[in-house]
Amino acid sequence: MFDILWNICAFIFALGILITFHEYGHFWVARRCGVKVLKFSIGFGKPLWSKVSKSGTEYVLAAIPLGGYVRMLDGRVDDVPSEQKHLAFDSKPVSQRIAIVSAGPLANFVFAILAYWLMFGIGVPSVKPVIGEVMPESIAAEAGFEPGMQITEIAGRQTLDWEEVSLALVAHIGNETIPIKLNSASSGVSHKSLDIRTWQFDPDQQPLLSSLGIKPFFPTVTLELAHVEETGAGAQGGLEVGDLVIAADSELIESWPQLASIIAVHGGEELIVDVMRDGTPVTLVLVPSEKASGDGSIGYLGIAPRVDEWPEEYRFEMQYSFVDAFVKGVEKTGQLIVLSIDMIGKLLTGDVSVKNLSGPISIAQGAGSSAGYGLVYFLGFLALISVNLGVINLLPLPVLDGGHLVYYIVELVRGKPVSERIQEVGFRVGSVLLLVIMGIAIFNDVARL
Repeated sequence: MFDILWNICAFIFALGILITFHEYGHFWVARRCGVKVLKFSIGFGKPLWSKVSKSGTEYVLAAIPLGGYVRMLDGRVDDVPSEQKHLAFDSKPVSQRIAIVSAGPLANFVFAILAYWLMFGIGVPSVKPVIGEVMPESIAAEAGFEPGMQITEIAGRQTLDWEEVSLALVAHIGNETIPIKLNSASSGVSHKSLDIRTWQFDPDQQPLLSSLGIKPFFPTVTLELAHVEETGAGAQGGLEVGDLVIAADSELIESWPQLASIIAVHGGEELIVDVMRDGTPVTLVLVPSEKASGDGSIGYLGIAPRVDEWPEEYRFEMQYSFVDAFVKGVEKTGQLIVLSIDMIGKLLTGDVSVKNLSGPISIAQGAGSSAGYGLVYFLGFLALISVNLGVINLLPLPVLDGGHLVYYIVELVRGKPVSERIQEVGFRVGSVLLLVIMGIAIFNDVARL
């Protein structure tokens, strides 16, 4: 229950920040263009708080935190007195209307730059993208990848950590090959080419790197217990910190995942576990508690293993100076904008499945987990969602900013506005398409639970 509440709170906080920036972009440019703003609302529905400024703008915080809007004086929907016609949105030149509408998405991109700027200024603890294992007969194995190799470049783009590797790989979905530069202590610099014509990537089935046959290097997870919850089933059964697990359910244990899988199927049932304690073998009878998971439940002991330290040469702090952090923020934001647009194109061509669409539930889970990791990771999450929000709002659907921009650009070219009838039809079609897209995204979210 706490995890659900944490995710919801983090989601509302994150969405509130991003919506505020987006709507403030519209608001700020509208004011600079001399448009009278009647209402600036964060959220929809019943107002929780409101205040009217000296300029006559009503600022509102509403109950449903799933959007916001800037209500401007507009002769198409308001009875505008003649003395205020020059303050109406529809009376402004089309170039100013384009600027006002595009300011929202642009504000999201600016926010992403600022978030990354702060993130890279603070510093991000990172690890180098060193390959730990290559699956036999996989795409990576066929390309000649070997354990210990570090991925330094993908298609000419430098890859400092695994996040940059993943973003670069995703950008090549639908291509035939991916050129990759690697480096290793034994063989030096080498250039490989991944043949991805048979690449089948389904994020619901396996991680991106695993689908190519790559397992990142990770320190050895030992079978020695580093943590035993005081009130957990493991402690109640007699497990102690420092115990070395030897066998479980009459099966010799060689890895932590093997032990975890045995515990998982023994929820509420007796499980015999053999450990070595201070050089003496000890046999314990445990009863793992049951923990909800998916459609059922799994066994849970409340224990954690000791993990070896990361090699110092693999760890680094991704931190930059004041100016370089800003430059890095601009580069990162630009990369995400291009990638987001590219992914939308690949959704339309079928290179990327609609099953990859995510909705509010996935975003809430991402907000909660990133906030739990700390400020720098939450900033990265906010920047990523802000870029996506900006790109989505630029889609040429009439109910979005991009749809309005299409109408205004047509007006700019033709010299006269698009007819009210055509705009109305466009808004209806756009609303249906947007509802379908959101429906698919929410369905995918529920299917992943």
